[in-house]
Amino acid sequence: MTLTIRRVYHIAIFSWYAFVVKNLAAKDGEQLPPGIFVYGGPWKYLTFLNLLLQMLFFGLAALSDLQAGNKAESTLNRCKDLLFSVFAFPVGTFVVIFFWTIFAYDRELVYPATIDTFFPPWMNHAMHTLVLPFLLGEVVVQPHIYPQTKHALQALGGVGAAYLFWIIWVYLSVGIWVYPLLAHFSTPGLVGLFFFNMSVVVLLYLLGNKLNSHFWSKEVTSGGH
Repeated sequence: MTLTIRRVYHIAIFSWYAFVVKNLAAKDGEQLPPGIFVYGGPWKYLTFLNLLLQMLFFGLAALSDLQAGNKAESTLNRCKDLLFSVFAFPVGTFVVIFFWTIFAYDRELVYPATIDTFFPPWMNHAMHTLVLPFLLGEVVVQPHIYPQTKHALQALGGVGAAYLFWIIWVYLSVGIWVYPLLAHFSTPGLVGLFFFNMSVVVLLYLLGNKLNSHFWSKEVTSGGH
């Protein structure tokens, strides 16, 4: 019964993300507010990259459910666990927290009101709200083996730095910040913001590990630290 629920859950969430990504990608090329998809299209937004990340993870999880034999030792399962523990959970949770925190303070800094004309409310919540309950549901339906913490943090740091360079490249290329919020920071401020955000992501990684251990035995979920 548990396996059946897990399979249905993974297939359903993967299908949902595929639907959302398809609808979002279809917006590329439409008459959007200035700067929205200029240079890089949706690929410069962490929200869109996160949707792809979540879709990839749940797709791998659905494939893993179909495997026979010792799943825990399979390459697919190890990749799935690595993707969830190091990237999908901390990054996905960060997107939700960061977006709604800034939105509550001043939405124009992260999601200008002009966007509402093009992205209906359901799409906003698909990108910035439902991600978190889906991840928490994943914690409950299946255990995940976490890597050594130092290796996980190195991977997170590398990906974070790569995204930072991508944002800077976009700005240097077209003179537009990916997020209006960034225009309000000086260079030292941007550096401070980056390290603050990475600290939050690290804490969310540790939170995911704790939640995983809380719901499942350490013998099954811990890869060692």
